[in-house]
Amino acid sequence: MKKIALITGAGSGIGRVCSDAMAKAGFHVVLCGRREDALAETIKMYDGSATMSAVSCDITDEAQVDNMFDQIIQKHGQIDVVFNNAGNNVPPLTIDELSVEQWKTVLDVNLHGAFLIARGAFREMRKQTPQGGRIINNGSISAHVPRPGSVPYTTTKHAITGLTRTLSLDGRPFNIACGQIDIGNAASAMTERMNSGVPQADGSMKPEPTIDANHIANAVVQMADLPLDVNVQFMTIMATAMPFIGRG
Repeated sequence: MKKIALITGAGSGIGRVCSDAMAKAGFHVVLCGRREDALAETIKMYDGSATMSAVSCDITDEAQVDNMFDQIIQKHGQIDVVFNNAGNNVPPLTIDELSVEQWKTVLDVNLHGAFLIARGAFREMRKQTPQGGRIINNGSISAHVPRPGSVPYTTTKHAITGLTRTLSLDGRPFNIACGQIDIGNAASAMTERMNSGVPQADGSMKPEPTIDANHIANAVVQMADLPLDVNVQFMTIMATAMPFIGRG
């Protein structure tokens, strides 16, 4: 019987590439995203009609998230792995330039949405038979250190680390493992601007190296494919020459 994996933000970027890698690794992958057309494009792109299915869901909406998990359990009977990946951001701004609406927009997806997905996954993994499963949170290099003008994004990613650690602890009695992958400069639509230059800690603008998102996908598969008595608690995967070690 195939293991069932849920990937949020599967209509683009890292989520899209990870969906393909997880399907090739033998999982049936449930793709989650707001746009049905983007999810359908992911399935078509990888010829995944037999190994992928899609559920349109706004992860900031409690009712939609609960309904999605109900659909997964009704159709597949279980959920084994969740990659809590969906995220968004706003342009670089100092805190005084940031509107409350922009702040809430990032928090709603990156933190509140991640909470709702983790809560739904934990609930189903706790009550299913056999009990247990794995939650992988997308942290980011920003879970460690900030970029200039990144108050909402960095705040949410630091909070994800707290979520990961607490789920790891609370999940032990129920055979639920939780780990975090912290990604630096994976090539995607969100990182295209890095080729022309992004703000640095010294106030300059410099281009930064990026890496093929397939390397991220392989790392996620490695974490997902482990038996539940083994956990990658934190993994940092990044462009070797990006400004992380020594940032600032």
